[in-house]
Amino acid sequence: MEEGHKRRDVTSSMDKSVKSTVLKIVGSIPAGNYIQLPKTSSQSLGLTGRYMYLLIKPIPTKYFVVHIDVATQDNLVVRISFSNLFKEFKSTSTWLQFPFVCKATRGTVHAVTALTGKENSGPAPLSTRWTILCLDFQYILAMYLNRKYSYIKGVRLCANMLVKNIFTSDIQYEPGRSFVKFY
Repeated sequence: MEEGHKRRDVTSSMDKSVKSTVLKIVGSIPAGNYIQLPKTSSQSLGLTGRYMYLLIKPIPTKYFVVHIDVATQDNLVVRISFSNLFKEFKSTSTWLQFPFVCKATRGTVHAVTALTGKENSGPAPLSTRWTILCLDFQYILAMYLNRKYSYIKGVRLCANMLVKNIFTSDIQYEPGRSFVKFY
């Protein structure tokens, strides 16, 4: 993340559950505490992978926001955002907002006592886990805006979360599935 811009309360620390250094973004106002890649909005990441994988852990009882600016083949920049602040899906011609539902860790008191039925977004529960979020930009843009994906222009990770990794690929990885090389 050396090539990115860190604003306000962003620190690195060792996380015992993933046995690695992670970035912790905290703050009472998510928009004021963030990591932005690349450093300025006039630059571009230019990442062309169809899938973006983000390994995050929401901070309990807090809200977080992630903004990804993607370019379409006709050079329109579309912001794709997801957050536990959003109550419902919203869209315009240049912005897609997806609610992110943070579920309590299975087997905890919070999971057992959670209301069944319709899940709502809201602050992360007291027990959260690491989550791998996979976004398929080709599908998202085609489905919601009838546009073709070109590349990722920028990413802004706003408080409150721990971040381990972010990468793009043209391969859709599936948990528990191994790669077998055939000759």
